[in-house]
Amino acid sequence: MEEVIHARGHENVSAEHASTFEVTTDDYLTPAGDCILAIDADRAPADFDPEFVDACRDETATITVALETDGHEVTVSGRGDPDLEFTNERSAVGRTSDYVDDRTVVVGAEFAAEGFDRELVDTLADGADVTVRITVE
Repeated sequence: MEEVIHARGHENVSAEHASTFEVTTDDYLTPAGDCILAIDADRAPADFDPEFVDACRDETATITVALETDGHEVTVSGRGDPDLEFTNERSAVGRTSDYVDDRTVVVGAEFAAEGFDRELVDTLADGADVTVRITVE
């Protein structure tokens, strides 16, 4: 199963956070938002299909997040968790830790914002459109 989010980069995308990465529906980004990869997302976790959400609540599920923009694609995998809520109406967050809140869409991610390919990050910092595909197996 797959959920797709369309968003865009912003000049303040730095992707320097060591434990999270985020895509937000907010239309602005301050320099402090060092985990945010894209803004102005057209969807948030609260919009995801209930069947997709149920599949993600399996701790043996593999959840993969792929960001694609202007010829660059980065994929990061993690796992599901029974406590995933998918109720947040603003932001989708991937975490390297096991911490879960209403924004969390994947835990135990292979890497966080700082691990994303710098060419992709530079493209996002130039304001490029991005497609975010979240799949669960």
